[in-house]
Amino acid sequence: MSNNLYNTIVVGGGIAGLTSAAYLARDGRRVALLEKNEKCGGLVSTFSRDGFHFEAGVRALEDAGIIFPMLKDLGIELDMVKSPVSVGIENEVITIEDMDSIKTYRDLLAKIYPKSEAEIDAVISIIKKIMKHMEVLYGIENPIFKDLKQDREFLFKKLLPWLPKFAFTIGKINRMNMPVEAYIDALVTDPSLRDIIVQHFFKNTPTFFALSYFSLYLDYFYPKGGVGKIAEAVQTKIQDWGGEIFTETTVTEVHLTEQWVKTQDGSIYHYENMIWAGDLKTFYSISATDGLPSKIRKKFEDTSLTMQSRKGGDSVFTLFMEVDEPLDSFRDIATGHFFYTPSREGLGDTHWKEMRELISRLDEVDKAEVLSWLDKFTQLNTFEIAIPGLKDPDMAPPGKTGLIISLLAEYDLFKKIQDAGWYEEFKTALEDRIIDVITASIYPMLKENILSHFSFTPLSIEGWTASSEGAITGWSFEEPVPVVNKIQHSDRSVLTPVPSAFVAGQWAYSPAGVPMSILTGKLAANRVLKRKSK
Repeated sequence: MSNNLYNTIVVGGGIAGLTSAAYLARDGRRVALLEKNEKCGGLVSTFSRDGFHFEAGVRALEDAGIIFPMLKDLGIELDMVKSPVSVGIENEVITIEDMDSIKTYRDLLAKIYPKSEAEIDAVISIIKKIMKHMEVLYGIENPIFKDLKQDREFLFKKLLPWLPKFAFTIGKINRMNMPVEAYIDALVTDPSLRDIIVQHFFKNTPTFFALSYFSLYLDYFYPKGGVGKIAEAVQTKIQDWGGEIFTETTVTEVHLTEQWVKTQDGSIYHYENMIWAGDLKTFYSISATDGLPSKIRKKFEDTSLTMQSRKGGDSVFTLFMEVDEPLDSFRDIATGHFFYTPSREGLGDTHWKEMRELISRLDEVDKAEVLSWLDKFTQLNTFEIAIPGLKDPDMAPPGKTGLIISLLAEYDLFKKIQDAGWYEEFKTALEDRIIDVITASIYPMLKENILSHFSFTPLSIEGWTASSEGAITGWSFEEPVPVVNKIQHSDRSVLTPVPSAFVAGQWAYSPAGVPMSILTGKLAANRVLKRKSK
């Protein structure tokens, strides 16, 4: 038993779990990280196929005052390049290069929707205000990655002058917490313009989080070799500092009183502290509470009931393509990170209303009706297109190009179609329609040059990451989020009712991308480091 006793067990080898384990290992704690897959990284990972390299999850990264300070603090050096973003509607494409590009974006919208120029200006005015808030919010390196006792210059010249601005800005941010659809509805009367502005966001995304995208586009960067290089580098640090990593290891049971976890092969790992950096529904459903003090047990069980009643946020469908066409053909059209809408019409009711109706009566409708809806869904949607080779030419074989094309997707639709027995057929139909739409619009040269293609669905993501409903940013915004979702309270996000158990990652704080996952990983590690070791 002594060999399996750890100061801290970290469950989940995504970027949050890796961050926690790295900081604890650096401090000399005996740490074991348990990861269900054969490779760590989760949604921050890169894979190879036929000489092409693809991002399995996020396509690029934004620093947010968190990622670079974390890498510096851990002594990690990676070769980074900027990852500029293009935005396109039909045959009009712009590239977001600097703060002045907001005017270019405004002109793009005004050209396509000339009758809505005044309303476009109103939206742009709001985005500009949010950009100023973002400058404050991420204006300094996050102090959690600083040794404030040693770095007095940072403390007095940067942090202390920044704090009042931060407090003022947080108040402004919290007043923009309403769903972005409702916010834009109040400003814009043209339904197509409304769709073009908001349809690539998750349903009911808070307004500030959604409309901050323009600032985030300016912040995107890309590690040469793929985003997975960051996860690999953090993993190496863990092992260099003596941390243990067990892959292909799934936790099937947690005993919170006796402080052990059991894995799929029956192995038992005892801990003084545990950081759960995975799906919170799973954590609360497999944790035994017998023996806990009654108040703690009740609070844990009440929290569990709340968690189980909530849904994960939206997921994505992703098409990967290997193409016999040189990178320059694509470089002439847009950058390697491209948000493209092939029709100015917008999705309207096609997405949420019609799709939900379709799901509710899927047992009654024939395939032809579903596929007819799928035609509209793909023709009117907004696609996120990533071309890794335009950021790092080594990501594709010479003379060839790899593309990653994603769109928002509803888990329940794929699950119901799977239950109906035609999941593979539906997946192929969606792949074919995306190819048809993209080749008929922005990339006509694809049509005859596709060597191979394959896809990930929300069910794929659920199976791979163990993320409920295949969610990629945490909880759904369509009902009250059951975790901390205000930045000023982020330190509380890692707490559970049980003093020795902490949580981290996209489920612990929502909505969460890579920076917040890293931040919660560090916050959880800090909580452990404050506890006395037995």
